[in-house]
Amino acid sequence: MDFILLLQAAIMGIVEGITEFLPISSTGHLILASELMDFWTKQKSDVFVVAIQMGAIAAVIYEYWNKLWGAATGLVTGEKKGRHLGLSLILASIPIMLVGLSFGQEVKDYLFNDISVAMGLIIGGLIIWWVEKNPPKVNAAEVDNISFKEAFYIGLIQVLALIPGTSRSGATIIGAMMLGVSRKAATEFSFFLGIPVIIGAGLLDLYRNYHVFSGAQDWWVLGFGTLVSFVSALFLIRVLVAYVAKRDFMVFAWYRIISGLIILFFALTGYKLW
Repeated sequence: MDFILLLQAAIMGIVEGITEFLPISSTGHLILASELMDFWTKQKSDVFVVAIQMGAIAAVIYEYWNKLWGAATGLVTGEKKGRHLGLSLILASIPIMLVGLSFGQEVKDYLFNDISVAMGLIIGGLIIWWVEKNPPKVNAAEVDNISFKEAFYIGLIQVLALIPGTSRSGATIIGAMMLGVSRKAATEFSFFLGIPVIIGAGLLDLYRNYHVFSGAQDWWVLGFGTLVSFVSALFLIRVLVAYVAKRDFMVFAWYRIISGLIILFFALTGYKLW
């Protein structure tokens, strides 16, 4: 077993776990981290970047099991709150499932690069900054209060997350806030909405590209990175929920803008960050 490769996989797992639920783009950071470390071949790294996100989303399932189980069983039993949340998540998942299945590979082929990441970070940062400066009126204080119409609109906004650098969490949290969902409810709904999207994308990418992994060691590296992403994401989820209860996302807006400008500068000038 290649120790350096395992160490790189662990670093990628930590990057994924920390960035998946922050509005700063986990995919963008994973692409940059893989290039920084010269992690694996391009083919293997691209599959790893998508598949490892399933570890982070498993942390959401673990942390919110009771509420998610209530949403799943509510679809069958008709229990009001559970059924409403379950249907809301289904409605919100439809747009990205359709677009992702139709154009996911094209996005991966043409937009998994530094310039796309930089532009996604900058534009997303400016949107976060604007929303925080002009906070909308809250009409849905809890995740159970999000209407079907609002859920579907959040799902449409989530389609933007296919572009690296945009951030699925950033798009859904800020998009929900623009629709009048409270910061806490928007964050939790974003957590839940990632489950079908990320698991679906990860399994589909593995099915389409399993042939790039040449042996048992490759699968061990992928499994180890996924485990690390689970542990680090579980920690981040608990910290983030406590954070959004007291603070805004302005720090992430500035982080996105500054880091995007730095990445864009190096990408356009040809200088190397490393």
